[in-house]
Amino acid sequence: MQIRGLLLLLATLFVSATTPALATMRISEDRGGQIGHYLQTFAMLRSTGERVVVDGNCLSACTLVLGVIPRGRICATTRARFGFHAAWMPDAEGRPVTSPMGTQALWKVYPSSVRRWISRHGGLSRKMIYLEGRDLSRIVPTCEATTRRFQARSDRRYTPRSLRYERASAASDRR
Repeated sequence: MQIRGLLLLLATLFVSATTPALATMRISEDRGGQIGHYLQTFAMLRSTGERVVVDGNCLSACTLVLGVIPRGRICATTRARFGFHAAWMPDAEGRPVTSPMGTQALWKVYPSSVRRWISRHGGLSRKMIYLEGRDLSRIVPTCEATTRRFQARSDRRYTPRSLRYERASAASDRR
């Protein structure tokens, strides 16, 4: 009985190690913040394989998610809205001053489709511009379409091959 349990545990660990992460991060009301913090957070998220659902405001540095997370692992609901503006830093008195270097860093991270949309809408300036609705669905897959694709991918990942491995291990223990 102990060997069977151990083999079943090993088979489970094998299956979980070879299948993609199915966890999902949901962004709903993110107002942004420091560029470096978001780049680091999204890079870590990218390495986990998690999916990202944008279901509300994703403003300022939050929009970096579009350039860091692979397009196939991000989707937007009908409530999603991305807000873009130039990067800024506080001056000696705490007032915002546009940062050309920070703005250039943002620009380099965005995928070309996002850069084209921003350019058509006035570029990155102090004024916030919003990507939502039909324009957004042309750039970011809708969650309904993405869910179907992930479901199909998940079904293929959990094929009988993985289950056969478990059954073979359990069956060999019965002899």
